[in-house]
Amino acid sequence: MVYASTELEFLGALLAVAAREEIMPRFTRLSAVDRRQKTSAFDIVTEADESAEAAILSALRARHRSGAAYIGEESAGRDPSLLASIATADLAFIIDPLDGTKNFASGLPLFGVMAAVTVAGEVVAAAIHDPVRADTAFAIKGGGAWMESAGGERMALQVAPPVPVGEMECVVGTNFLPEPLRTEVNSRLSRLGMSTWLRCAAHEYRLAAAGHVHAVFYNRLMPWDHAAGWLLHREAGGYSGHFDGSGYLPSHTAGGLVCAPDQRSFDAVRGALLA
Repeated sequence: MVYASTELEFLGALLAVAAREEIMPRFTRLSAVDRRQKTSAFDIVTEADESAEAAILSALRARHRSGAAYIGEESAGRDPSLLASIATADLAFIIDPLDGTKNFASGLPLFGVMAAVTVAGEVVAAAIHDPVRADTAFAIKGGGAWMESAGGERMALQVAPPVPVGEMECVVGTNFLPEPLRTEVNSRLSRLGMSTWLRCAAHEYRLAAAGHVHAVFYNRLMPWDHAAGWLLHREAGGYSGHFDGSGYLPSHTAGGLVCAPDQRSFDAVRGALLA
C-alpha cells in the first residue's frame, strides 16, 4: 500500500484543526481540575490532550472506514492491547494529541501534535504540527521531509552536516534510563559539545530534522513519541538505530534510540554516551 500525499495533506490539516479548536483555546487557561497525574508527577494528562485525540480519531475513522487501526496515546493508556496492532495492521494511525503536556500545562509555548502512519508495521508518513506557530513538518517514505507554513510555503528539511562529537549539540533524554546506566550517561555528557532536553519530542525531532541540533538520544520508545519524528529525521537525510545498532520499528518500545546525521556520527554519539 502506498500512502498518498493527498492523504498526508488531510492528516496535517486535521492536526492543525485539532490544535486550533481543542488545544490553543485551553492554553494558559487550565485550572487544577483540568489536569491529572497518570504514571507519575512528570506524566500528566489534560482536557486538551483528551479532546484533541477524540477529535482527531473521530475524523480519521470517518475518512477510513475499512478497518484501519487507531492508536492514540490516551486511548492506548486505557487499552494497552492497542499497541499490538501496530506490527500487523495493514494501515494504522499513531497519534500523540499533545506532546509536551508538561510544558503546555506550565504555560510554556513548546508543545506539538504528532501523527504517524504505518503500513504492515513500517512508518510510511508523518506529520508534526506546532500549534503556536501553526506550521507543520511532514515526511513521506521515499519522498523527503519538509516544513510547511500556515500559508502553504514549503521548505525542505535537511539534517546537520557531520561534525566531531565534541562539537555536537545533542538532545539527550536520560530520564527513563535504568540505573546505573542513567548516572553513567549523565556523567559523560561533557563529551558532547552541548546537551539539552526540551520535554517535547515533537520539537526535538523538528530541530534535528532541520539541522538545528546534531543528534537526539532517547531510551523509552512509546510509538506516539517517536514514530513520526523518526521518519521525519530519516527522510531529512539522517541515520538512526537502537543502542545495539539494530533498526528501529514503531512496534519497539525499548532498546533506546539515537538519531544522528550519518552512521559515523551515530557511532560517535553512541560511543561517547554508552561506552
